[in-house]
Order: sequence, then C-alpha cells, then structure tokens
Amino acid sequence: MEHVKPPTGPGPAPAAPPPPATGTPAFARAALVVALAALGIWVLHPFLPALVWAVILALALWPLRERLVRIKPPGRHNILWPALLTLAVALVILVPLAVVAIQAAREAHDAIGFWRRIEEQGWPVPDFVSHLPFGAAQVSAWWQENLSHPQGSSEVLHRLDQTMNRSSLVGFGRTFGSQIVHRAMLFGFTLLTLFFLFRDGPSVAAQGLSAARRLFGPRGERVARQMAASVHGTVDGLVLVGLGEGFLLGVVYYFAGVPHPVLLGAFTALAAMIPFGAPVAFGLAGLLAAAQGSVTGAIVVVVAGLVVTFVADHFVRPVLIGGATRLPFLWVLLGILGGVESFGLLGLFLGPAVMAAVVLLWREYTAGDERAVA
Repeated sequence: MEHVKPPTGPGPAPAAPPPPATGTPAFARAALVVALAALGIWVLHPFLPALVWAVILALALWPLRERLVRIKPPGRHNILWPALLTLAVALVILVPLAVVAIQAAREAHDAIGFWRRIEEQGWPVPDFVSHLPFGAAQVSAWWQENLSHPQGSSEVLHRLDQTMNRSSLVGFGRTFGSQIVHRAMLFGFTLLTLFFLFRDGPSVAAQGLSAARRLFGPRGERVARQMAASVHGTVDGLVLVGLGEGFLLGVVYYFAGVPHPVLLGAFTALAAMIPFGAPVAFGLAGLLAAAQGSVTGAIVVVVAGLVVTFVADHFVRPVLIGGATRLPFLWVLLGILGGVESFGLLGLFLGPAVMAAVVLLWREYTAGDERAVA
C-alpha cells in the first residue's frame, strides 16, 4: 500500500480570533460618565454658588489654616481649627451686616420724620445750593417755587406716592423677604461646606490634582495650581486692598465732616472691591459733605479719594494680582469685568482664575513652536 504524504504547500491559515470590541464599551462608559456628571450638576445647581463661594474662601484662607495647623496639629477628629475658622468667617460677614442693618433702621426712622416735616412745613433751600459754582440762582428759584412751601412739597410727594403705589411696595416686600430667606439658606450651606473643606482639604486637593493630571495630562496639575494661585492673588488684590481703601477714606470722611463716616467707609470698602466702584462711593460722600454746607470738605474727600484709588489701582493691585496670576493687569481687569458680567459677584474671583488658566495653556501651547523655530 502506497503511503500518501500530506501536502507540504501553504494551506488555508486558521481563522484569527475576532478583535475585542473595545470601541462600543469605551464610548458607552464615556457617555455614562458624562450623563452622570450632568445629572449631578443638575441636582446640585441650586447650591453651586454656595459651593463655589466655599471653595474660594477655603483657598483664600488656606495659608492661615496651614499656620494654625503647624502651631497645634489636629487631633483624631480634626474639628478645632475648621470650626474656629468657619466661625470667624461667619462673624466677619454677619457682624458688619448687622451693624449696617441697625444703622439703616435708624436712618429709616429719621427719614420718615424728615418726610413728615416736609409735608407739614416744606423743604427749605439747603445751604449748599448757594455755594454751587454755577446755576445757584436758577436752582434756588426752582427749589423755592416747588419745595420750600408745604403745598409744593405735598404735590411732589403725591406724585412720588403715585409712582410707588401700594401694590408695587407689597410685591417688592415679598420678593425681598423671599430673597433674604434664600440667601440665608445659601450662606448656611456655604459655611457647612467650608467647614468640611477646612477639615478634609488636603485629601480633596490631592484628589483634584490627580483628576486634573488624568484628564489633561502633566499640564493639568499646573493649570489647577495656577487657578488656585490666581484666587489668592485676586483676594489679596481686591478684598484686602478694598478694605484698606475703605479704612483710609473712612478716616478722611470723619475729619472732613461727612455724616455717618463709619457706614460710608464700609460702603466704600465694598465698592472698592469692584473695578471703578470706589469713585461712586467717595463721590457720594463728597455730595453729602457739600449738602452739609462744607464745600471744602467735599473737595478734600474727592481729592483724597482720587489719590488713594490711583495708588491702589496702578501700583498695589497690579503687583498683588498680576504677580500671583502671572498676567498683565489688563488681562486681570478684563477677567474681572467679564467675570462680573457673566457670573455676578462670583466673577470677581472666577474671571481672573479662568483667564490665568487660558493664558497658561496658550503660553505652553506656543512655547513648543518657539523651541522648534529656535
């Protein structure tokens, strides 16, 4: 029997196993992550401003927290310093608000009494009208014709009452009350979040940096650190410098004879935190000084306000904010104004942080081309 040899030529190759279907599961996982993130943001969106404020306050006060921890390391529960820092933040915000509310209530009582005297006796021409640089005679004549006698004052007040009818005042009161309740709830949630950030901040920061590295690569951590540094610089440049401006101009208000210098100094400090807000505050103080008959005091207030704001805006703030964010002050200013326009008061801090991240990414992106050309 003849032995038959098996064929030695190339035969059909065995079928290769099908490649693992990785595309669809990866896409499904990405879609699930995006959907869950969107759902979480939608659930939390009423409290997002409170969360952002808590993060900003924690970043601003983190160096102080680190110093306190070095003085007395936290115990097992780590409650002492977070609780004290959160209480300090609450007092710093609530005590001035309480003082302003009490002062406003007193001023409202005086305003009502003044309103009644105008209805009964008329409103005599103020002394500052005669000191106006131009138009004093015309303003005085109009005032005597319309406001100096009770009949004219009553007509003006009656028109004002028609403009501000009872229904609009009731609606304003309800809206204002609901806004107060809503803001108080958000403030309480901000303090609660701030306490946990002070307590668990190191682990939260480590997780955030890890997520930034995984999402954006090595530059992600640099962007996150730059945004945190920009918040520090913005707080120093806006809040601390604004408080300094308010204190200095409050002293000027006191010696210039401006009524309620403490209240106006606090208002100036708040206004000075917003670009171009300080001139509105010390301009109002100058008008009040002029209304009291002190034209010299009004001039002193305006000149001092211009000098203080010029030094703060052109020398102090660019160093504090620009040095921390590594941005020219023009970009810082655009970030602040654009942030306020987009996010309200939060934009004071979010705007420069976003601009710092964008400029850092741009510099790193263009640095590679510069090295290639060189």
